[in-house]
Amino acid sequence: MPTTGPKIGVQAMMLKSRVAEQGAYANWQRLADLGFSAVEVSQIELTPETRDQIVRGRDELGIEVAAMSGGMGAAGGGGNDSLVADFDKIVADARALGTTKVRIGMMPMTALENLDTLLAFCHATEAKAKALADEGIALYYHNHHIEFARIEQRRLLDIIRTEAPTLRFEIDVHWVHRGGADPVRVLADYAGIVDLVHLKDYRIGIPDADAFAALHAGDHETWMAAWAKIVQFAEVGAGNLDFTAIINQATESGAEYLLIEQDDTYGVDIFDALATSRANLVALGFEHLL
Repeated sequence: MPTTGPKIGVQAMMLKSRVAEQGAYANWQRLADLGFSAVEVSQIELTPETRDQIVRGRDELGIEVAAMSGGMGAAGGGGNDSLVADFDKIVADARALGTTKVRIGMMPMTALENLDTLLAFCHATEAKAKALADEGIALYYHNHHIEFARIEQRRLLDIIRTEAPTLRFEIDVHWVHRGGADPVRVLADYAGIVDLVHLKDYRIGIPDADAFAALHAGDHETWMAAWAKIVQFAEVGAGNLDFTAIINQATESGAEYLLIEQDDTYGVDIFDALATSRANLVALGFEHLL
């Protein structure tokens, strides 16, 4: 079994409420106890105290920062700083945390209005990518499913790639699949510019007993609301995506970090969900990447 390849870590967005309540270091300690040694920082406000705790987690627990987040709106959004308004702070935070990677979690919604607004986003982002490159930092774009919509027969993700050539990519395999594309093929198509990958599984759930009670009672509105939610996020290896093929292709495409993320755990404690994802990845033969 090879000992080199990308490192599997955790997207810390899932811990944002716990970090707000308990601080970053206490939660990094729990990640270390589970056997993780890399995080991506997102939707966690980087106050001086939080930043210092993350640095302490790196120095004392060995948990490196794979990447941090910034937004392209006037405000960063979701607790992230803005590359427009807080550029110098983002650079300073990246240096303090020891990362050379900043990722955009989503374009501003207004960029989706038409081709002109999308191109304006691309060109503004390219300017920030070049400015960060001058500071020794790479800028990444993280996809959802909307980037697989088409304008003039071109996928939005491919337009972004063409119009912001300095930008690199963080491919989220769940959202690729939900967008109707093949994660393995997209990872292959983006080889050489995809250093970050989100490992997020895709599960189809069965409606619960309350939903079936509503169906039997003729309450079709409640039933249809439950039916609309059967597409779910899942612990890695607990859904329908082929993570052996995904991780092998991500490795071949040059990924440096594979980050476990689960947007909703449906009542399961997040650390229990992470433990399940880790155990499933070990069972698939990827313990050497942890």
